Amino acid sequence: MLLKNYKTTFLQELSSLYEEQEIESIFYIILEKLHSLKRIDLALNPQKVMDGAHLKQWKNIVSELKTQRPIQYILGETEFYGLRFLVNENTLIPRPETEELVELIIESTNYELRNTKLKVLDIGTGSGCIAISLSKHSANSEVFAIDVSEEALAVAKKNSELNDVKVNYINVDVLKINDLKELATHNLQLATQFDIIVSNPPYVRNLEKDEIKPNVLEYEPHLALFVDDIDPLLFYRKIAELAIKNLNPNGKLYFEINQYLGKETIKLLEDFGFRNVELMKDIYGNDRMISCEK
Repeated sequence: MLLKNYKTTFLQELSSLYEEQEIESIFYIILEKLHSLKRIDLALNPQKVMDGAHLKQWKNIVSELKTQRPIQYILGETEFYGLRFLVNENTLIPRPETEELVELIIESTNYELRNTKLKVLDIGTGSGCIAISLSKHSANSEVFAIDVSEEALAVAKKNSELNDVKVNYINVDVLKINDLKELATHNLQLATQFDIIVSNPPYVRNLEKDEIKPNVLEYEPHLALFVDDIDPLLFYRKIAELAIKNLNPNGKLYFEINQYLGKETIKLLEDFGFRNVELMKDIYGNDRMISCEK
C-alpha cells in the first residue's frame, strides 16, 4: 500500500475522536518514528510503499489511539525543545507551553548560563524535560531536580543519559521540606543555594476537570496534574517559601501557572517579598508563566 493512500484511511478511522489537524499531526509523528520520514519526504516521494510489517504496526497504533491513549505513550517518546525524551504513564507529556518556559529562562539568563557556573533547581521534574533542556544549554552550570515520584525520576535519569547531560536527581516531597539546607544534609549532592529555581507544579483544580481532554484525564498522572480546589496555590506557596530562603541574592524564580490564577500568584510572590514579578502569556494567549527575583 502507498503511504499517501494509507494516510486517507488513517484520517477516516480517527475522525470521530480527533480533529483533523490533530490527526495529521499524529500521522506525521508516527511516520517519522516508523519510517524515519518527515512530511516533506512523503510529499517528495508520493510513491513510497509501506510493507506488510509496517502496515501491521500502523494498525496496532490506530487501535490504541481509538482508546484515546496519547500517541506519546504509545510510542514511548516525544520531542521537547529539540531533544528526544522518553515518557510513560508515570510522567506528564511535555507541552509547548513548558517549552516557552524553558525558552524564557534561556533568553533572560543567556549570558549567565553560558559564562557562569550557575546552580539551577527544577522542582517537580517529571520526565526531566526542563532540567535536561537547561543543562543542555548551559554546560557550565550545575543542575538539580527533585520529584516525589520514584517512577518519574527513573524516566528522568534515562533521559539524562539519552541526551548526554548530568542532572543531580533527588526523590523527595517538596511539601515536606522546610529548608533546602536541611535536605542537603541528607543528600550531599544537593546544593544549598541556587541562582535559578524553576517549577511546573500541579496546578489544575478539580473544578477544571471538565476542561481536560479524555486522553489527558484518563492516562496522564493525576499526582502531577491536579491540586485541591480549596488551596490551588499550595505548591506555589511552598516553593516561594523555599526560594526566598534558598535563592542567592538577585536569584530568579520561574513558574508555569494556572491561567486563571495569574493575579493571585503575583500577589503571593509579592507578599513573600519577590521583586520584578512579571506575568507572561503563552502561544495560546493564556496567562502561563511568571518570573521574579529575590
